[in-house]
Formats: sequence, structure tokens, C-alpha cells
Amino acid sequence: MSEMITGEQTAQDAYQAQGFLSPIRVMSAERAGQLADKVASIYDTYGDEAKGLLGSNAHFVFPELFDLVNDPTILDHVEDVLGPDILCWSSSFFSKPANDPSFVTWHQDATYWGLEPADIITAWIALTPSTPQSGCMRMAPGSHSEGQLGHSDTYKADNLLSRGQALDVAVDEEQAVDIVLQPGEMSLHHVLVVHGSEPNRTALPRHGFVIRYIPTYCKQVGGRTTSLLVRGKDKYDHFDTVPRPQSDMHPDAVAFREGANKAVKSILMRGAKV
Repeated sequence: MSEMITGEQTAQDAYQAQGFLSPIRVMSAERAGQLADKVASIYDTYGDEAKGLLGSNAHFVFPELFDLVNDPTILDHVEDVLGPDILCWSSSFFSKPANDPSFVTWHQDATYWGLEPADIITAWIALTPSTPQSGCMRMAPGSHSEGQLGHSDTYKADNLLSRGQALDVAVDEEQAVDIVLQPGEMSLHHVLVVHGSEPNRTALPRHGFVIRYIPTYCKQVGGRTTSLLVRGKDKYDHFDTVPRPQSDMHPDAVAFREGANKAVKSILMRGAKV
């Protein structure tokens, strides 16, 4: 499953020790290229609106992406860590155009999500090469074991995070690990592992499709939001379900996404400067 797993070590053992697993092949490079072309076509079609469209739950409005969050190969690896009953809570693209200054400060995903407990996993799927030169993720191994750490909102230009949130404590960058992924490879990381990324200094775009999976017992604090049952059974009913879009940007799907994202934003941005 991963270069990190050796001997008798299981995927769950490695994940619990490091806070992440990488690299994991989940699709062919050809298939990843087709999805990268899809992203490029969305940018061409929707122009300035594309960044926001792809930045929050694009699988609500594009059937191809809806099917991707349900992909059995991806879910097999997620199940190894989370167990058999799985919800997709959200998805987003983290894209950096060629020679783009965008970056991500050191942070933990869970800081403003309002999900409990923190048994949450992020699947980061590379559609184009994600390397140190193109601004791949860097992770601090074992940092998830420290629990929730303090963050400050910076709102810095070119920061891809919603608040520009940055960790209040220093990260030993010499111990950080570059999560290098080739097209069609995936990493999995814990919602509390400390990570960030540098700008893209290459002549090619860096596209990553990010899916947040949670066990069905996980609950949204502060309001009811949406999720999609992608494997197993949900006996808790903590979320409203997400319908598969009938076609790309179908009006019903667009309206549903708008309402769902508004509900999530009210939780994620609670207490933020407007």
C-alpha cells in the first residue's frame, strides 16, 4: 500500500504512528491526466468563477467528481484506517498554476471544521506531479499526537487557506517530510497532522483533488451540514445527504451546493474577521 509500511506493520499502524500514508496508487496516470484536463476545461469555461467553484464541493455539481469520491480503490485504503462505515464530508481542489506564488502555511485541518471526534482523514489525489518544486505538501510526522494546537488568522495574500491560518508554534522543518506524488497517486493524512506547502516554481500547474472522509459516528458541532454515505451503513443520521448531480452544473445541483456551502461556511468562518 505504501512505501512507509514495512514487515508486519499494517496500514493502520503506519498511519497512527506517522499521521499519514504516502504514496498510494489509486488510478493510472492517464486517468489522472483526463481529470486534469477536466479541471483545465472548467477554468476555461467559468473563468474567474472557477476557483470558487472548484474550491468547495465541486463533486456536488460535476457527476465525474461525485463518482470519484465514491471510487472503490480510494475507499479500500480509507477503510483500512477508518473502518467500514464512511461518509464523504467535503471535497476541494488545491491548485497552483505554473509559477504561482500561492502557498499554504503550517496548520492543522481540524482547526475550524467543527467536527467531533477528530477521526477524520484527508485523501489528497495528485492529478499532476506534486513535487518540492511544484509545491507539494510537507508534513510533520507524528504531530497529530499532540492534539489541537493554537492557530492565528493571518489573511495573507496568496495563502490558499480560508483564513490564512497559521500555527502558533514553530515547526522543525528539518524533520518535515515532502509528500511527493505522481499523477494518479494519493496520500492520506490525519486531520490533526501539521502540514503546509510552498509555491509552485515549475512551468506546469499543480492540481490536487482533496476529499475529506469521516466515520459515520462523527458529528458536526454548531449546526447540521451535508455529507455523502460512500461505504457501509449510517445508523447515526448526523448529516443531510448529497444527491448525485444529473449533469455538469445542473441548476438543481448548483442550488443545492450553494445552500450546503453556506451552512458549512457559517461554521468554518465563525469568529473570523469579515
